[in-house]
Amino acid sequence: MLEVNARSYQLPKAPTVVVCVDGCEPEYIAQGVAAGVMPWMARTLANGTALVADCVVPSFTNPNNLSIVTGAPPSVHGICGNYLYDTASDTEVMMNDPKWLRAPSILAALADAGQRCAVITAKDKLRRLLGHGMQGICFSSEKSDTCTMAENGITGVPELLGLAVPDVYSAELSEFVFAAGVKLMATQRPDFMYLSTTDYIQHKHAPGTQGANAFYAMMDGYLGQLDAMGCVIALTADHGMNAKTGMDAKPDVIYLQDLLDEWMGAPAGAPAGGTRARVILPITDPYVVHHGALGSFATVYLPAGCDAAALAARLAARRGVEGVYTRAEAAEKFELPADRIGDLVVISERFTVIGTSASRHDLSALEVPLRSHGGISEQRVPLILNRAIPGIDLDRRWRNFDAFELALNHAQ
Repeated sequence: MLEVNARSYQLPKAPTVVVCVDGCEPEYIAQGVAAGVMPWMARTLANGTALVADCVVPSFTNPNNLSIVTGAPPSVHGICGNYLYDTASDTEVMMNDPKWLRAPSILAALADAGQRCAVITAKDKLRRLLGHGMQGICFSSEKSDTCTMAENGITGVPELLGLAVPDVYSAELSEFVFAAGVKLMATQRPDFMYLSTTDYIQHKHAPGTQGANAFYAMMDGYLGQLDAMGCVIALTADHGMNAKTGMDAKPDVIYLQDLLDEWMGAPAGAPAGGTRARVILPITDPYVVHHGALGSFATVYLPAGCDAAALAARLAARRGVEGVYTRAEAAEKFELPADRIGDLVVISERFTVIGTSASRHDLSALEVPLRSHGGISEQRVPLILNRAIPGIDLDRRWRNFDAFELALNHAQ
């Protein structure tokens, strides 16, 4: 029995695979099953365990993947976005470095207990965080051609799979994750494997469309192969996905930095502080082509002397805003580390996103109407196991970070 972040986990009796499907709104699975392109999933929904869970808010990639592998919310592990304002150094930085982690992972504990573990991610931005402290195989599709034994625990991945390294903006980046998982299970049979995909398809294709169904059909085939090898499989998602447009199909954006500058009388381009607020978009990462760094969650650092309560009330009355919370309120409601969020947290409604200044967002690369995430409206995600769990409480609030507990303690 392992104790990790105040939760207990049994060692796996069968090879166990936890899959995080990036951006997997439950409707994607429903439409794929209805279209007949996911036969393995249809059988699993009938004979296994099918739940709808809540992800972490902000509903972004880094906080949720880290919640899944630690079994805990961001208030425990410290990763509250893809991007943050580091008040200590007065800089805005990516949260890809393990130095931001405040808690150990279940993966590291499994490896320390002698379990053979493997982590495969689509993008390299997650690899170091997920593999921190874990002895075993850990690599990304994106950088699979540069793997070393010292850094990744494996070499020659593209040659092993017979696949070229995919473009980072492609469905093939996620397919590479599944293909590698199946190959590793067939050749090395790790005791535990964590697979994490990218949401390129979900940003471009709505549930039930040809592009989405083709992706889920591909995924279904690989999951079926893992199932046939005797694996316990738990599938969840880091967040859902929604259209973020007006009726004219153009992005429905609240440019929050511009708005606050106007309200506060601050000159555009002036440094934060003084009379100028600082708006941080935690969705920001190196891969912004498909979402333009626009999501439904923002955090705001206010200048000294600003009436936060009055500003929160004024923002909350704005069309497209779902909620505005003070630092203390947001930390409690969403289980966030209070020292890593601003004075205010702003969440937009389902069809609306938040930007900083209009001049800072290049939307020219958007080939289709904007789809994005980050808010409460993208919180519902699937939590599916290929084993029936008798007596499971269907009425409790399940979280995506219950995946390890269900897979290890109940589905073996």
